[in-house]
Amino acid sequence: MKKKQLTIDIERVLEAVESEMFGLENPGFCLSCGEDADGVEPDARDYPCECCDEMSVFGAAEVLIMQG
Repeated sequence: MKKKQLTIDIERVLEAVESEMFGLENPGFCLSCGEDADGVEPDARDYPCECCDEMSVFGAAEVLIMQG
């Protein structure tokens, strides 16, 4: 059974960037499957995804910049 792809909307990205700025989290997102990723540097690009094995994990701040 194939997993449903998650949507990465602006609200989700802003929440992740805020948690990164004011907390101890380092969130990111896989642009292939939409899963959250932990321990990702804010400017990360093309990190491997633990869920789908694609090289498409980006840091939350980087995703925010890409959305602009």
